Order: sequence, then structure tokens, then C-alpha cells
Amino acid sequence: MSQQTKAVVEESPALPPAPAPARLTLDGKEHELPVIVGSEGEVGLDISQLRARSGAITFDPGYGNTGACESAITFIDGEAGILRYRGYPIEEIAGRAQFTEICYLLIYGHLPTAEELKDFENQLTRHTMIHEDMKKFFEGFPSSAHPMAMLSSMVVSLSTYYPKEGRDDDLDLNVIRLLAKGPTIAAASYKKNMGQPVVYPRNDLSYCSNFLHMMFSVPAEPYEVRPVLDRALNLLLILHADHEQNCSTSTVRMVGSSQANLFASISAGISALWGPLHGGANQAVIEMLGRIRDDHGDYKKYVDMAKDKGSGFKLMGFGHRVYKNFDPRAKILKATVDEVLAELGVSDPLLEIAKALEEVALHDEFFVSRKLYPNVDFYSGIIYRAMGIPTNMFTVLFALGRMPGWIAHWREMLHDPRNRINRPRQIYTGPPQRPFVPLAQR
Repeated sequence: MSQQTKAVVEESPALPPAPAPARLTLDGKEHELPVIVGSEGEVGLDISQLRARSGAITFDPGYGNTGACESAITFIDGEAGILRYRGYPIEEIAGRAQFTEICYLLIYGHLPTAEELKDFENQLTRHTMIHEDMKKFFEGFPSSAHPMAMLSSMVVSLSTYYPKEGRDDDLDLNVIRLLAKGPTIAAASYKKNMGQPVVYPRNDLSYCSNFLHMMFSVPAEPYEVRPVLDRALNLLLILHADHEQNCSTSTVRMVGSSQANLFASISAGISALWGPLHGGANQAVIEMLGRIRDDHGDYKKYVDMAKDKGSGFKLMGFGHRVYKNFDPRAKILKATVDEVLAELGVSDPLLEIAKALEEVALHDEFFVSRKLYPNVDFYSGIIYRAMGIPTNMFTVLFALGRMPGWIAHWREMLHDPRNRINRPRQIYTGPPQRPFVPLAQR
């Protein structure tokens, strides 16, 4: 067992004793369901043997009430607006840690020492280059290809270059490769869209500055990364680093449960993140703001439409499925938006509309009573736009931030002795058995 894997096991907290089993009565028969209690008091009914003992399954579209695993990585309390990575509150991490520290924390279970972080960052620096042959893959994509499609394709292609995953040491090296090459691939995807040559990484830059350098540098004109942009990107990546069992993370776990390799599993997570209801939400925010701008900037008209159920219009970036209070990540970004915009001196009609909508959502009784506060997607889209990141790259930045969380869950699943291939059930609603009629008789 590697040192990193050992650390995860050693830091798992002792769980409180389980209460008495719950009882389910079905067709006059009583079935006991063991009760599981998490380290933060979360209660779950263990139904793993329900079908075998009763013949019944549970029905839970969207899995909103189903726990697919036990995890020691991230804790969320949506009612109280709490988000913690490995026990550390997001409010204490944000603005005080480097993204590379949080990568280490999520993946290996503990904050790195100065020596561990230095070694970790050195390894990341040594593995930022992608194989020269992979540049030919980019040549095969049309210039209109969405960067998320290229990112997903290129990540899964890494498995053809680094197929070994038989030992913990191999796994740890592939983790490094993925984290290191992710920004290089992402920046190259942007360059493909722009019709510009790929920019190679620089070993003297930080993780975030190196990505911005590869994004915006052009031949004979290196891009000088302003400290405010490095800080903003570092913060955004940290805030997106993990969010428990969301759509993309659950996808990574489900694909990985078949013993698919790390690169294939993460590629699947990238594809899941692409959707506008998940990682594409911040892109949808900017597109909505553009629609309002094109309609003479009449944001009040769209606020009224959002209040009217019959309009079919929804304000993007407000409210959250998990957080029934203020999204704690949005609280942090709200202050950062003002700092970034002021320091960059950005003047943008879309940003002005966004600030107007923010004021409405924070003070209008309709939004306040329904707790439709601006969420992380609302503020992150504004910051990315101010930084000069094009809209179709927003979800790619989300993916780079979520990468350590996906990896952490994949490793946790891999080392869980109870893990088995995922196989959800269904309630069949199609026709009952009927005879087949040959074509000549139809």
C-alpha cells in the first residue's frame, strides 16, 4: 500500500454506533433495514438486501434520496449552507490555500506538509507536456469543435499512452499525469478553436498562471499573467474541486465500478459535466445575460417573466438543488467579483446587467422568500468573462477544477472492498408478454 493510500485509511473517523434497525411492512411481512449513521449525523437505511429478502426495490427517479456509497471526501449540508473538504470548511480554505494543496488533500486525505507539497508540485511540473503525437489528434478536430468534446476525447486517449494501472505506484503516477496534462489539453482545445498554434507549458509558472499562459500567449508575444487573475483562477478551481455525489462524480464512480481505467472514468465525468443543468450552467448564465442585453438591457422585463410561471422563462444562476440557503461558494465569489472587476477596470454591459439582477435577487421578496439566491454558476460566469475566458471554455474550467474531486472518488471507490459494478434497477412499464407475429402475417 502506498503512503498516500495509507493516509486515507488512517484518517477515516470512527462512526457513531448505529441505532436499532428500521422496519418495513410489505404484504403483511416485516423486514428489518439496518440503519447507517455518518460522522456528521446523516442517517441512511441500508436497503442492499431488500430485493433479495422481499422481492421489492425502491423507486427514486434522479436518485435524490438514494445513497450509492459511503465517502470520507466531502460533506454538504444544504439546509445550513455548509461545504467541507475532508472536514475543512470551504470558507477557511478559500483564499488561503493553493489549488495544488486542495488536490493533494482531496486525493490523499490529508493536507500536505511543505515537503510533500513541493514534491507533488514538482511532479506536476514534470508531467505537463503531452505526447507530440497527440497534436495530430487536435489537427483532426474541426475548428468549430466544442472544447469539452476535445477535452473528453483527449483525456480518454491518455489511456493509450499510459495503460498500466496494476499497482498503487502506477495509479499515483497516472493521477499526476492527469492533473498535469489537463490544463495543457484544455488550453490546446482553445487554441484549436482560435486557429492558433499550441503553446507549450512553462516550468517556472504556477499551476494557474501556466494555464493562462498557454491560453493567451501567441508566438513572439508571451502573455504576462496578472496576479489578480492567478488568484481568481486559483479560487475558482478550489471552489469547484468537489461537490459530493453530483451527476458527473456519480458518473465517474459508476463507470469506474466496472474497473474501467482512470482516464476512461474521468472522460465520462467530463461528458456528464458538459450538460447545461450541470457544469454548463455558468455558460447558460452568460447566454441569458446576452439575451437581455440584446433586448435593450431591460432586465426588469425578464425578472417579471421569471415570476410568471406561464412564461416558461427561468433566470439562470439563481437557486441550487442542494443548497436551500445561500450557496457558500457564492458568498465567497461575491466578494471576489468586485475585487476582480475593480482591479481589471472592466466595463461590460453584460456585467452591469448581472449586477442589476443580483440586487433584485438579494432584495426582491419573490426571490428571497423562495431562497433563489445567486449561486456559484452566476458569479463564476461573471469572473470568467472579466478574465477574458470565452464562454465555451467555462465548462472546461469547471472540469479542471473538479478533476481532483473526481480522482479522489475514483480512488476511494477502487480501494473500497465493498465496491461492485453498479447496476440500478427499474420498474418496467412496457407491454406484458405477447406473441411475436411474423412479417408475412402482419
